[in-house]
Amino acid sequence: MTEAHRVDGEFVFVTSPRTDLPSLATVAEPEGTSHVLRREDADGLGFTYDFVAAWLTATAQTSLDELGITARLSRALAEAGIACNVIAGHHHDHLLVPVDRCQDALAAVRDA
Repeated sequence: MTEAHRVDGEFVFVTSPRTDLPSLATVAEPEGTSHVLRREDADGLGFTYDFVAAWLTATAQTSLDELGITARLSRALAEAGIACNVIAGHHHDHLLVPVDRCQDALAAVRDA
């Protein structure tokens, strides 16, 4: 069982070489650096995007639960037919899921 909650707001991915963005997370990818931004920040900076995400934070309840949490949660969301991006942490994972599937994702994560 995993505890999960939604972080307020909507989030988007943008690709940019800029290093001065108010990024909540960044990932180096072959096509460039992907940044996770709050939607209002991306809009204010003039970025376009195709995917609006809800940000869920999932926390392991015990130290044993943290083993394999990323794989377990990714599998639970895949089985529920929900696309996700995972930003792995030490005792928790951050999951970016389609904003319109947020409640389904929360249920899938809690059952994982």
